[in-house]
Amino acid sequence: MSTVMDRIDATVMSAAASLKVVSNIAVGYNNVDVAEATRRGIRVTNTPGVLDDTTADLAWALLMAAARRIAEGDAHVRAGDWKVAFSVQGFLGADVHHATLGIIGMGRIGQAIARRARGFDMRLTYHNRKRLDAAEEARLGVQWVERDQLLAQSDFVVVMVPYSPATHHLIGAAEIAKMKPTAILVNAARGGVVDDAALAQALKENRIAGAGLDVFEAEPQVHPGYLGIRNVVLTPHVGSASRATRLAMCQKAADNLTAVLEGREPANPVN
Repeated sequence: MSTVMDRIDATVMSAAASLKVVSNIAVGYNNVDVAEATRRGIRVTNTPGVLDDTTADLAWALLMAAARRIAEGDAHVRAGDWKVAFSVQGFLGADVHHATLGIIGMGRIGQAIARRARGFDMRLTYHNRKRLDAAEEARLGVQWVERDQLLAQSDFVVVMVPYSPATHHLIGAAEIAKMKPTAILVNAARGGVVDDAALAQALKENRIAGAGLDVFEAEPQVHPGYLGIRNVVLTPHVGSASRATRLAMCQKAADNLTAVLEGREPANPVN
């Protein structure tokens, strides 16, 4: 049983001659060399479905926290810097209601985020490598647009794609340059999907208004550029971290592992 921080590659597999199954406690499995596992006859499984809503909740919390400057306000109060009870121009943030939300990656979690956004009467656009059918778009209240259009029009951009070589730095300096100066970027997908150095520099120079990040390229290390600026909310890869969801993930991973060892087909095969 592995987590996303456990690199299961050819070296590990060679050192574990009797290895039969790698059961990842996650939806993503970019930490596992699936091709090598397949070549060696090793099954790989994951835990989809059980963490969709919990991760969408966290992405939404980051969006709200960045929009309304929650982390800044909390730090301000704790530091004893709150001297005036009410200031007309104090900690001005961005409205979420009626704003435009662009979702890059409309899988299960992306769709869960879209459902939450409808309660705020947001205009919803999305970009996905495979467009949803018309009935599904109508049910979710979303409109497919080209990625550049999404970046240019959105007040909030949420990235929710799996990590792969194809999505490495999907959001980099060029993409950030297309965003509104008032826009906020949220990444609760995987580190590496966003170019941390480019985003930190853009935030420092106020080329976009803010960001909410749960994942980073060199976890658990965080790009130092984020640490000296106030317009970014940082959380330590806790998208699925509710008690109930983490328990369900571990149970599903254990069930997958047991199934393979008992000669049964696992419920969630990757290969």
